Amino acid sequence: MPLEQAAGAVLGADVLARTDLPPADTSAMDGWAVAGPGPWRVRGSLLAGQLAAALQDGTAVAVATGAWLPPGADGVVRREHGLVQGDVLSAAVAGEPDRDVRRAGHECRRGDVVLPAGSALTPAAVGLLSAAGADVVPVRRATVDVLVLGDELLTAGPARDGRVRDALGPMLSAWLPALGVTVTARRHVPDSAGALEQALSGCTGDVVVTTGSTARGPVDHLHGALAAAGADLLVDGVAVRPGHPQLLAVLPDGRPLAGLPGNPLAAATAVLTLVEPLVGCLHAALPRPGRMVRLAEDVAAGADATRLVPVRGGRAVLFAGPAMLRGLAVADGVAVVPPGGAAAGTEVELLSLPG
Repeated sequence: MPLEQAAGAVLGADVLARTDLPPADTSAMDGWAVAGPGPWRVRGSLLAGQLAAALQDGTAVAVATGAWLPPGADGVVRREHGLVQGDVLSAAVAGEPDRDVRRAGHECRRGDVVLPAGSALTPAAVGLLSAAGADVVPVRRATVDVLVLGDELLTAGPARDGRVRDALGPMLSAWLPALGVTVTARRHVPDSAGALEQALSGCTGDVVVTTGSTARGPVDHLHGALAAAGADLLVDGVAVRPGHPQLLAVLPDGRPLAGLPGNPLAAATAVLTLVEPLVGCLHAALPRPGRMVRLAEDVAAGADATRLVPVRGGRAVLFAGPAMLRGLAVADGVAVVPPGGAAAGTEVELLSLPG
């Protein structure tokens, strides 16, 4: 797809540079391109985007940052290090002038793999590929259907009459694209087995993500709907708090379904620990380097499960119950605290949140 539409996706193949970077010896500073030993006679000026004739020894041309140096230039005397009297330039500071030259091909050479397959197309990556001459890039970008389950959910306005505003649908619509996927459909599904079975049969995305109905309550129909569809249940609950009742299934046609708990923070932790690695596998993405955080205070955890704790600066945030998002909204990551807890000063894994 066109490069400027590919942000957030994952590269489907290596991308080769179509040019040297820089493409030519380039001035890193405003000043003068010079040839040979000084002093130099100044012959005109050169802006970025312009070309100039070759310089002879003993001559110079005024240059702007980013201008390609003319043939014959040895280096650059930056403006604050040069003194011009009439048309004669002398260096006010002794030393080699070429320290202010960006040499052709220093960053990469034409034909080099500038980014390998599996690289995330971050804003910086998009800029790099543009500089390297790419216009169209091969990408992997799965499509996702999101099914938000629950009769109690409102899609507008504040909570009222025993019903609450849906937080997970908007959160997933904002979060999933940061994983490099495209949300092609988001539907609210009533709490009935028939409605859920019909919704599942109508999903066309490469991945299906559901919210709620992963436990065994009176209106939790997801297990039954998956069985009726002939799905293979791979994960049915994880020893983690919050987020225990998450599940992973494979539909009969091979597409994965990730079932997130209905509590907002529990669903968010399942996105981090289940959906994100699932999407990474589908995209054959390069794994992100692991991050660690040093806890600034003791963090308790039960003996039977890992605890996922939103933190900021190594401290657990307030308002981090399973049904809350207020703490997560200000956190800089989610700490992975082992069963039994961890003392202040302990380094633990930190799960990154999208920016």
